[in-house]
Amino acid sequence: MAEREPRGLLVDFGGVLTTNIWASFDRFCDREGLERGTVLELFRGDGEALALLRSLERGAVADHVFERDFAEMLGVEPEGLIERLFGGLRPERRMIDAVGSARAAGIRTGLITNSWGMGIYDRAPLDRFDATVISGDVGLHKPQPEIYLLGAERIGVPADRCVFVDDLRENVAGAEAVGMAAILHRDPATTIAGLERLLGLRLEPPPGRGGSEGPVRGAAAPAPPRPRRRSGGSGRAKPGSSRRLD
Repeated sequence: MAEREPRGLLVDFGGVLTTNIWASFDRFCDREGLERGTVLELFRGDGEALALLRSLERGAVADHVFERDFAEMLGVEPEGLIERLFGGLRPERRMIDAVGSARAAGIRTGLITNSWGMGIYDRAPLDRFDATVISGDVGLHKPQPEIYLLGAERIGVPADRCVFVDDLRENVAGAEAVGMAAILHRDPATTIAGLERLLGLRLEPPPGRGGSEGPVRGAAAPAPPRPRRRSGGSGRAKPGSSRRLD
């Protein structure tokens, strides 16, 4: 690997390590008798809804307060709203494995995510990461520059030696603004090809060959500690919802 090739990989959670968030929101709308796109349109067109979301992301409001206020905007029941919104998410296996392959090859890996409460991270594949930055835990949110710099600091790699992956254009732009290379995620095949090019590594076996042929063989590094929970949030997934996304 060349001296100036990236040595750090920072990725988003929902929509990158999972299936598409907006598709999950549309399935929520189907179940609740709302028109598809209702959740997205609220965040795009209602300043109060977006401000409420930003407050949740920073950990400034508790989960149950967000659920109460956002449920009122949607006209649905508040109980378990966050879990219902994310009920359609499934693990994106190829992306999770690609992060694991990068880490096994010596790339430092980190998670930078805007949180929707802390409960959903009970099922996240945190053992793929050397460090995590969850917005509600640190009082920041993407695309604020400080959150990217904190992610780089926590994995011990300068920002200009990191690659960042996110499914939202504004978050990708935020990473680029602090000197990171960045990939706008649309599908696993395209993202993994971009990562292989930037990192100078093969993250998947060649087409037609099964098994795991990561660039470096050996045991995975120890998992980082779980992120602490902020006081005031619900901090727990609803009963029966502790399925890990790995």
